[in-house]
This record gives sequence, structure tokens and C-alpha cells, in this order.
Amino acid sequence: MTTKTLTRWGAAVIVSTALSSPGFAAMGNTANTYGLLPLDVGTAQAMSLFNTQASALYYNPAYLTRDPRGELTVGLLHGEHELDVNSLGNPSGGGAAVIRDGSRMNVADTQQQVIALKTDLTDITKFEHPLYFAIIAGVEKYGEEMLAFDSKTSREGQTFNYGRQPLFLNLGGGLELANGITTGASAHISLRNKATLIASADLAGETQYEELSVTAKPVIRPVLSMNLEWDKVFCGKEDCGIWTGLETAFAFRGHTEARTSVESNLTIPGTVIDPGITVLIDTIDSYQPDIFSAGLLYHFTDNFRASVTVEQQNWKDLEKELERDTVKDQAQAEFKDIIVPRIGAEWTVNKNIILFGGVAYQESPLESIQTPDVNYFDNDKLVVGLGSSLIIHNPPILAYPMRLDFGYQFQKLEEREFELTTTRPGVANPYERVSTDGEVHVFSGSLTLKF
Repeated sequence: MTTKTLTRWGAAVIVSTALSSPGFAAMGNTANTYGLLPLDVGTAQAMSLFNTQASALYYNPAYLTRDPRGELTVGLLHGEHELDVNSLGNPSGGGAAVIRDGSRMNVADTQQQVIALKTDLTDITKFEHPLYFAIIAGVEKYGEEMLAFDSKTSREGQTFNYGRQPLFLNLGGGLELANGITTGASAHISLRNKATLIASADLAGETQYEELSVTAKPVIRPVLSMNLEWDKVFCGKEDCGIWTGLETAFAFRGHTEARTSVESNLTIPGTVIDPGITVLIDTIDSYQPDIFSAGLLYHFTDNFRASVTVEQQNWKDLEKELERDTVKDQAQAEFKDIIVPRIGAEWTVNKNIILFGGVAYQESPLESIQTPDVNYFDNDKLVVGLGSSLIIHNPPILAYPMRLDFGYQFQKLEEREFELTTTRPGVANPYERVSTDGEVHVFSGSLTLKF
């Protein structure tokens, strides 16, 4: 027998696999929801396509070629979520309110430790064109939690987009094809976890004759990009009029998700005999859709540059993923593809100080106000960021410059109403109407050593 309603024995089996941690994970990933390094966070990702640091590996690997020096970066990111939900009453006219006015959602802080390495591989090849390699990794709880996975239903409602994130891993490189034309590619790696447990248990819940196997397989998705410096393309090193200082970038990031599958079979002698109770779970978390990005950068002076970027995020594809999700399939959630505009700027004050900032507006991809049993909340949001960099050209001991970066991001979630519903029998739907809004504060800092 296959069932989605777990007995207490089945629940014990799932817990024993230890595949779902109490991390309150969510859809999206760190790089897409907040930003990887301080420049990404502080410009609301408006300058991410044109970031010369190692995080270009994820946003625009072609831009790795812009700085020929190698670098080692260590960073920390802390995100605090102040998400409020208020009851608007029970439209069905029965039962006590589930949500208290002024309730704050229990959403875990995001605490990422990021490490990135970029190096020039040109000298180990016979190519005449510069070739660069980079790798970047992010781990939750400042390096203590590699698997933040949480997939569940919720009577009180749950946030769609915020929470802890699983291991972030990206590697690849950039190559200069011709004067002013660079390309890049990288691989984003996520995990598909699978657990199988077979056991016999008595009525006290004690198991025997157990068989347990757990595997984790990598799933690789591509990131592809191209960058064009129009003055070099048209005029080489000569002055090129209106084309001088103008760049465009194009990038594609393939969809990713963390997926966990659990299969368990339990027998209870004298009560549940062979073939026993079979529990099958196949569910996803931390889904990021296919993203197409395009950006325009202009160097107004040697010390000031500004960019405008646009992203298309194809969230509509998530509907098919959730249809075969055994935890969230009953939600019947409807999504839409969204366009995210961003604008940012960077000002080099002097040889030691750089200031940057940006703004973006992101619609919610969630169209449904009812997602039975799952009860997702998601809001349109305004994102504003700012930050600074300090470059120390002659640090003690070190032979090359050192860079310190700090970025802050503020996300304002617009108020939106939802209806809580369930597929449980005997409950009049919707059993409560709520409004949600809130704020998110993100702090990011990094240390970069050049070599």
C-alpha cells in the first residue's frame, strides 16, 4: 500500500533518515535571492553581470577575464527576515483563528559562509587567448550546515522565498575570444538525495532487521555568458566616440533544485504483515528557475560606471515540478514568469575607496492566493542596496593588494492577502484570510587577497 498520510511508524522512518533538517529552507538560492558577495548584495545584483570579482562565475563567467590577477575571497552573509502575517478573519464563519494579529513568521536567518578562488590558467595552455578558472562555494550556518532541506505542509502558512539554503557550488571559467569579445561557462552543482529503509518494528516502535541506504548524486546545470566591449570591437585601442566605455552582457542560468527521495517499508509482526507499509516521498526545495539576463554598462568617466540589467525568470516551469512532488502536489500552485529590472552604479572615490549602490523591483511569481495544505506566502518587493570597498595596496606581510568589502541590502515586501485552505475533510475553506508584509535586512562582508 502506498500512502502520503504517514503512520507514527512511517514518520519515525523519515526522521531516522536525517534527510530533512530543521533549517526552514525555501525556494530560490542565495545568489538569486540576496547576492553572493558584497558588490552583488550592495547593488541589488544590478552590477553582478559586471563584477570583476569571483562571483562573476555565477552571474557572468565571461567577466572573469576583466581582471588578470588571481584572487582568494572569503565572505560572510547574514540575512534577517522580519515577515509579518495578520488575520483578516474566518470567511467561512466557524472555528478559532489560526493566526494572531501581528504574528511574525518563524523563518530562520540566512547565514552563509562563502569562499571563492580565481586564477589565470593561460600559462599552462598553448592558447594565445587569456583563460581563467574559478570556483565558489557557500555553506549555511557559517560553514556548519551543508544540507538545509525542508519540504512540508503548513496550517499557519509558510514563506515561499526565504530561509536557509543548501550547499552552493559553482565552478567554471572565462575565455577571451577576440578583441572586446569574451565568453564564459560554469556548472552549478546541486544534490539529489535518495534514502531507502526496510525494517520490522514492534508496537512500542522499536525496529529490528533494519536495512538503510543513503546516496547523494550531483545534478549539474549550466551557466553561459558573453560580454562585449563595443569600443574594442569596433575601434581596437583607439578612441571610438559614443562606443567608448559601452559594454553589454548576456547570460543564461539553468534551473536548479535540491531533491530528496525517500522509500521506506515497515512491517509489524502480527499487525502489519508482508508486504508491509510502504511510504514513498519525492519532493523538492530551493528551486531556482531558468534565468535569462541582459545588461548594459557605461563608463561615464574612469572613476564612475553605471549599469541597467533585466532578468527574465521562468517560474512557470515550477508548476510541473510541484505536480510530481508528493508533499506539495495538492497545492495546485500557479506561477508566472517575471521580469526583474535592476539599476546600479559604482564610484571609485580614490585609489583606496569604492562606493556602490543599486535598486531593483521584483514581482512575486506566485499567482495563487490559495495553495491548499502548503499555504505559501510571497510578495512583490522593492530591493535597495549600498556598500563600499577598501583597497589596501601595501598590506603588511602580503606582496599584493588586499580588498575589504561590505554590502547592505534592504528588501521591502508589499502587503498582500492570502487565503488559508486545506484538503482535510470537515473543514470549510478558506478557514482564514490573512495579509502579509515585512522587511528583510541582509549584511555581507568579504576579504579578498590578490595574487
